[in-house]
Amino acid sequence: MRLKNKVALITGAARGIGKVTVKRFLEEGAQVVFCDWDAEAGKATYEELKSLGPLKFFQTDVTSSPAVHELVAKTIASFGRIDILINNAGITRDNWLTKLDEDAWTQVLSVNLTGVFLCTKAVVPHMMEQGSGVILSASSVVGIYGNIGQTNYAATKAGVIGLTRTWAKELGPKGIRVNAVAPGFIQTDMTAKVPEKVLDRMRQQTPLKKLGLPEHIAAAYVFLASDEAEYINGAVLSVDGGLTL
Repeated sequence: MRLKNKVALITGAARGIGKVTVKRFLEEGAQVVFCDWDAEAGKATYEELKSLGPLKFFQTDVTSSPAVHELVAKTIASFGRIDILINNAGITRDNWLTKLDEDAWTQVLSVNLTGVFLCTKAVVPHMMEQGSGVILSASSVVGIYGNIGQTNYAATKAGVIGLTRTWAKELGPKGIRVNAVAPGFIQTDMTAKVPEKVLDRMRQQTPLKKLGLPEHIAAAYVFLASDEAEYINGAVLSVDGGLTL
């Protein structure tokens, strides 16, 4: 088991990539705390996965500093430490620039960027005290190349890359590795609502000619969180079937 006895905190994990990541981490021997804004979905995921290993769920708003600090305190009270933080929580509010209202801009920045900042800032002091830790954040191919209709989302995912590289320099000397994963087109509940002709276009744009699965992203998180990646710091791992080539 590659994550045996490691304690992982995973945000936005009631469904999709986050949920599959919780499952993989439990299978790899980790003790896992996950949070989500959606309490009902979070509780359902907890009931589904709790037999796989030590697991806790807490309903949390990652845009609230007090809520995030409470989440971190509950995680440490539950398992004694935090070895891995995965900043997975994210939302979209897509529209063309000329039609994008300020609320949609602010909502996406609050969850996708401020949430990453708040969660990381709350966890880092504990990792520094331990002298070790791993921080992984969800970026996107969109954060590397941009995308029509995703001004706000692209800005946040590019911002995550900037945060990752900055924190890798700041925290590396403290024994804390910081990396990001940049998924391409992944089959999730979100893409299930996309018209088939658009999905076909996504497949054709990808050199492997298929969409990715949440399991592909979870596997990347497992690797980067494990000791096998002990010399990887400040990297942005594209998991996109070659889309960024």
